[in-house]
Amino acid sequence: MHATAAFAPPRPALRVNPYRKAAAEIAVAAADPHELVSMLFACFAAAVAEARGALVRGDVAAKCAALTRAVRIVDEGLRSALDVRAGGKLASDLRDLYAYVVQRLTEANLRNDDAALQECLRLMQPVQDAWLAIAPRRAVAAAG
Repeated sequence: MHATAAFAPPRPALRVNPYRKAAAEIAVAAADPHELVSMLFACFAAAVAEARGALVRGDVAAKCAALTRAVRIVDEGLRSALDVRAGGKLASDLRDLYAYVVQRLTEANLRNDDAALQECLRLMQPVQDAWLAIAPRRAVAAAG
């Protein structure tokens, strides 16, 4: 190993943009519960897209990091928020779908399976679309 390699700056992909992080934290703090779930769906799709790009580039570390994020979004964000008692069959079906998506993401990571990643996106898209369709309408103050 060369001496200069030990002092090389971290790769740009590993740096955290402090402005982007602050903007995300502000958006989350200002969001209502419906908007938070909408953000989870958007971040899920972005993480899977990032994983697909990393898979094409052969960047194993980036693929694993992106899929880890996607799994956590589905498992800790979407699935854990479900109330199966109050939500009945719909919540139960979503819980099962989310468990399946987590399983397929894990398999896609282990096998470098882009088709499984595409399947996960296809399965989650209708749920995201339905969630966005039921967004509460905000009252718009009349300009006076």
